[in-house]
Amino acid sequence: MSASSPSVPTPASAVVTDAAAPAAPAAPAAPEAPTSVATGAGVPAPTAAELLAFVRRTAEDSALVASLPLDPEGRTWLRLDGPGGSEAWLISWPPGTGTGWHDHAESTGAFTVAAGALREHSLAARLPTDGWKTLELSEGVDRTRLLATGQGRAFGRHHVHEVLNESGREHAVSVHAYYPPLPQIRRFSRAGAVLRLEQTERPEDWQ
Repeated sequence: MSASSPSVPTPASAVVTDAAAPAAPAAPAAPEAPTSVATGAGVPAPTAAELLAFVRRTAEDSALVASLPLDPEGRTWLRLDGPGGSEAWLISWPPGTGTGWHDHAESTGAFTVAAGALREHSLAARLPTDGWKTLELSEGVDRTRLLATGQGRAFGRHHVHEVLNESGREHAVSVHAYYPPLPQIRRFSRAGAVLRLEQTERPEDWQ
């Protein structure tokens, strides 16, 4: 995090939500280098490690976490001010809810569990940016991890994953941050090794 970044996030808004080309193999993921691009204000862009530090610190703010309304029917979220112009969210997850498969375009990101536990399924593969509708995934690209309260992870650009609250009884709460602010989210369905692009969302679809 840069020296000019606030140490405590400021809530910005609250929202309640949720009540074919031939198949081609996905390319292996390339390692991500820390970003060193400057923001529009001339301040170095936050790295994935700095985003992870931010979400971890925010997840420890018990008053902020408790301020998020919990809805048994769907996820709720609160927009936060992230470091260095990043986009940040505090999100609740009712039992049995999840995101579905999606990616984050050119944004790096991080998230930490503030309460409960979340399962992340991800792909160790770089998907083509356009020109396809279905992909056949190679063997060995699947990754899974269970993140308990206080645990988190950072990821690079074009990260493809789904996040789930597998609990049958308990809400989970997490903090997420992305830089640059998400330009789009591609959503996918999956049947075995076949991944299918279903839709592309823009910021106006979730803000």
